[in-house]
Amino acid sequence: MALFQYPRPLPSEITPKEMYLSRRALIGGAAALSTLATAANAASLQTHPGPYSGNLTPTPHEDVTHYNNFYEFGMGKADPAARSQDFHPLPWTLEITGLVRKPVRLDVEQLLRSAAMEERIYRMRCVEAWSMVIPWDGLPLASLLKDADPDPRATHVAFESVLRPSEMPGQSDGLSGIQWPYVEGLRLDEAMNPLTLLALGVYGETLPNQNGAPIRLVVPWKYGFKGIKSLQRIRLLDHEPPTTWNRLASDEYGFYANVNPQVDHPRWSQATERVIGAHSLFGATRQPTLMFNGYGEQVADLYRGMDLRKNF
Repeated sequence: MALFQYPRPLPSEITPKEMYLSRRALIGGAAALSTLATAANAASLQTHPGPYSGNLTPTPHEDVTHYNNFYEFGMGKADPAARSQDFHPLPWTLEITGLVRKPVRLDVEQLLRSAAMEERIYRMRCVEAWSMVIPWDGLPLASLLKDADPDPRATHVAFESVLRPSEMPGQSDGLSGIQWPYVEGLRLDEAMNPLTLLALGVYGETLPNQNGAPIRLVVPWKYGFKGIKSLQRIRLLDHEPPTTWNRLASDEYGFYANVNPQVDHPRWSQATERVIGAHSLFGATRQPTLMFNGYGEQVADLYRGMDLRKNF
């Protein structure tokens, strides 16, 4: 598969982080308090520019950290920032087990100090037909899986989030109908694709709680619900694992969840998307949805010969 490397964005095209941070002082009430708490808990990361970052302008920091789906903390977009202050992301251990020759237990605090940390500026497309551009900081998942030495029988990768109802009120209120903990899955070749990232930071700082601290999955050519947050366990399997949204509504949320403007959600079109943080004279900016979210050069070969309407 030929890998196409997007050109790096010019420094002038990336809005200075200080400009976004200065906006926080203008916001009152609970939003301001949660933002200040996020800033106080953030720690700078040492990263270097990674590949595949397109010529993209990142979404404002305030939107990236305050417009979130993270049902472990509630069903509203503001709930994760407002209700995650009691969550403790460190210390944290990430396990890689299953069909591997060398099971590993990774200390996330050590990963946060890794000299291999990369910045990847990726598009993020939610299944709800809105989008962002996010400057993630993290490590390619493939490098960690290789360290575990996958068994030749392994075909899929299962992911499991943390279960902490005492710290995650959405896990105990019963409103979402989700069976906890949150689980996700990829084919092994998808997990090993160079685009697939384990993110430990955003905007050069450690992940805020509401963005999936301390470590989350980022698969930029798939809808955002594939990006499991507060990741605790990875297992390699010889079969397709269950996934949370597919288990909850299999007719609406397929296992693959590849961004595809030609395959609508049963309740709305996927042909266009609302761009968070961008506005025009006529309201929120909309733009056409790109096949594979614009990453077809890197991933289309993974699905050659597949019926993408059936395997949605």
